Amino acid sequence: MKSPAFALPSGLPRLSLGRPSNRTVILIGLAAYAVISWMILKSADNPPIRFRLDAARLVESPVVLKMHLAGALSAFGIGTALMMGVKGRGLHKRLGYAWVVAMAITAISSFFLTGLNGNSFSWIHGLSAWTIIGLPMGIAAARRKDIAKHRKEMTGMFTGGMLVAGLFAFLPGRMMWSIFFGV
Repeated sequence: MKSPAFALPSGLPRLSLGRPSNRTVILIGLAAYAVISWMILKSADNPPIRFRLDAARLVESPVVLKMHLAGALSAFGIGTALMMGVKGRGLHKRLGYAWVVAMAITAISSFFLTGLNGNSFSWIHGLSAWTIIGLPMGIAAARRKDIAKHRKEMTGMFTGGMLVAGLFAFLPGRMMWSIFFGV
């Protein structure tokens, strides 16, 4: 095997970045959300933020939106527990299947919701398509005992489907923001 054209001197330690921890990914996502939300609120002359559950808009919304929200909130709660908990036990497997069902409900119902981009699909629907394809791949990897592939698939869907898409749904001015923060 050829040596690389540039190599570090043998006395220097190698820097290995590796895969960031789940907590690090979640913290980075929340920090990005906070910065983007602050920028939106700053451009709107900083309206007050009050946690006030105003479910009137949600109660009046279509059934498919209620299903989508129920699936997303369930998937977020279960997914957070799975990401933070012990892996490979019976509880992980049972919660994992519940998470897969919740993610499938969330992804499939999203195709009936097109308000973000007029009556057309948006880039968030790409995450839904990716989720529908990735869920069986993640399950198959776990059944094959390919834990690294299973972890990559499921963590990617949690990060993309729950954190990225979910945080965009809670940006100031969006329906979820108005339901939970009353602005």
